Amino acid sequence: MIHKGVRAMVIDQLGDEAWQATERKLGIGPTELITGMVYEDTLTLEIIAEAAARLNLPIEDCLVEFGRYWIKFADRGPFGPFLDFTGHDLPTFVTNLDRMHLAVGTAMPKAQLPSFSLRSISEGRLEVEYRSERTGLEKFVLGQICGLMERFYVTGSVLVMDTSGGATILEIIYTAGA
Repeated sequence: MIHKGVRAMVIDQLGDEAWQATERKLGIGPTELITGMVYEDTLTLEIIAEAAARLNLPIEDCLVEFGRYWIKFADRGPFGPFLDFTGHDLPTFVTNLDRMHLAVGTAMPKAQLPSFSLRSISEGRLEVEYRSERTGLEKFVLGQICGLMERFYVTGSVLVMDTSGGATILEIIYTAGA
């Protein structure tokens, strides 16, 4: 589904021909867009790098923008109900992320899904621990959190507080009513 999301973002922003050119350059096609398949991160990152080049963005910025886009894309697609059941506000959603990933993992047992735990919560502030066996997707996660903030009509910022010990600690500061 990630590959379908990148495809949709490129088509939405640049048109179908830009995606067709991406497929030709990378030598990919419909097989690399099958939902439910688990692909090597190298292929996913190649697709994102090519999308970044076409969108004239640095790869890290493209990952953030794709993370934002992903939330809207997932909401419109087959994972929309998963998002709805995960929570109707930002703190509840973040608290339930691992439960949602458990459900996704049932459908995709070979997927290497991340783990999120809420380390602290206070009014307008969340401290979240993000862990993943996969590397290079931290900016994508930052973008997803920004997308969730938009989904729940809150404004704010996401800061990386620490990256030691195999985890990324994120601070989310937000205000309701965006």
